[in-house]
Amino acid sequence: MSQQPSPRMRRINEAVKEVLATRLVDLKDPRLGFVTVTEVRTTPDLANADVYYTVLPDDDESRSATAEGLRSASSLLRRELGVHLRTRRVPDLHFTHDPVPAQGRRIETLLRGEQAQEGDAS
Repeated sequence: MSQQPSPRMRRINEAVKEVLATRLVDLKDPRLGFVTVTEVRTTPDLANADVYYTVLPDDDESRSATAEGLRSASSLLRRELGVHLRTRRVPDLHFTHDPVPAQGRRIETLLRGEQAQEGDAS
């Protein structure tokens, strides 16, 4: 069971998410697909930030290329955070592909299949 972040941490997470989303659009790295930052979880001491993202197209090749591009750009993005955040520390960025949207699509597909089977049985 995870603990809810404090209002201050929620504000910092949102600020990090906003800065990253804005700066990712400006990056000219061809490895980066259409990246969307879905969530940021910063540690209370601001040492680390887990950045969850999705990428389109959502295939293995795009995910691995985007992960490589994000790792490569992390120092530049961290520097940008330092300019925009008003904190003493700037967190190290750890990028993780967010599996939740893909899981949601899979559940939706399964539910549609179940509904179709129920409709055929009637």
